[in-house]
Amino acid sequence: MEIRPTTDQDLEVFVGTMHAAFGRFPETPTEGGGLWWSALEMDRNLLAVTADGRPAGTAGAYTFELTLPGGHIAPAAGVSFVGVLPTHRRQGVLSAMMRHQLADLRARGEFLAVLLASEAPIYGRFGYGPATYTKRLTVQRHQAALVPPRAPATPPAGSIELLRSADCAEILEQIYDRYRRTLPGALSRPSRWWALRAGQPPIAATPRYVAVHHDADGVPDGYASYALGEAGVLTVDEIIATDDAVVTALARFAIGHDLVTKAVFKHFPPEHPLRWQLADFRAVEVVSDTDWLWVRLLDVPRALTARGWVTDGELVLDVDDPFLGEHGRYLLTVRDGKADCVPTDRTPDLSLDVRDLGSVYLGGTAPSTLVRAGHVQAHRPGVAALADDLFRAERTPHCLHWF
Repeated sequence: MEIRPTTDQDLEVFVGTMHAAFGRFPETPTEGGGLWWSALEMDRNLLAVTADGRPAGTAGAYTFELTLPGGHIAPAAGVSFVGVLPTHRRQGVLSAMMRHQLADLRARGEFLAVLLASEAPIYGRFGYGPATYTKRLTVQRHQAALVPPRAPATPPAGSIELLRSADCAEILEQIYDRYRRTLPGALSRPSRWWALRAGQPPIAATPRYVAVHHDADGVPDGYASYALGEAGVLTVDEIIATDDAVVTALARFAIGHDLVTKAVFKHFPPEHPLRWQLADFRAVEVVSDTDWLWVRLLDVPRALTARGWVTDGELVLDVDDPFLGEHGRYLLTVRDGKADCVPTDRTPDLSLDVRDLGSVYLGGTAPSTLVRAGHVQAHRPGVAALADDLFRAERTPHCLHWF
């Protein structure tokens, strides 16, 4: 079995093999836009080929930026298009591709990889850990009255303009880019994605209405992409805004839409206050509460010094990477929001797998949770609580970009 990089000439074979691995057929281009896979970066993809030249599997990556705690921005490889033909599964093809890909990412100088896991049991063995989580909420219209806040506050002045997604891609791109720079766990959406209409709505050419919120000066500062379907179900693809008050205004718009019986919000952060803003606390139903972005550290010291920190402290981390056959012990020292991370032979405070480090990296998973789960070993009393304080982020990380 040969694992080789692809070129532009491999596009048809790569796309066909990837679709066949999942039992699907490539779509035909939609009117006015491209396909979800049209933003492929062929110089970042891998093709597994048998000895007689037949394709057996695919693995790809996108070039993204990931927002880290402290507002720091880091490059991240967005791993995608991973699949093996049904005829070649359980033969080591996937492991070979993943090992080859990690070596390639390191050769490019990258220290973070992220992915969305189609099946949760698969990627932990390759060193990825779930790091952000998202909720799908539904709100019944007849229970959807919002109440005024009890704390004194000045309601935001602003207005909402209704547009079609095909007519406002530039505005949406600008709003999203401002938003993703403020939130740990958020990924960039490169301009070529918007230009090619690659991805899911509102990037895709699929028709959507977009409620664009403008501040008091008329500057667009938030949007909600949505579609009204059968039986009066209004589905909101995403609400994007940096201000909770703007999110509330856009949610109010969606819930109050004519002919709506139920509003479905596909992506809400785990700790969003929407249900507290409704007169009926039980009006919000959590339909799903699931993992989203999985993180893999390729260079522990670089990754830990790249993010910001909100608490001073010191930890010795003993990190095992069984997939790559690596092991390291590091002294993490945090002062004034910055970290120093160097190899050490000191007695460890925590022993953990690299996948566990990926899970806690963005602050969305508390180290003490993994200690209680039996995955991380704490070597002295109080060290799990110290790790919780160190790794927490200023905001709960959230990612809603699909790739």
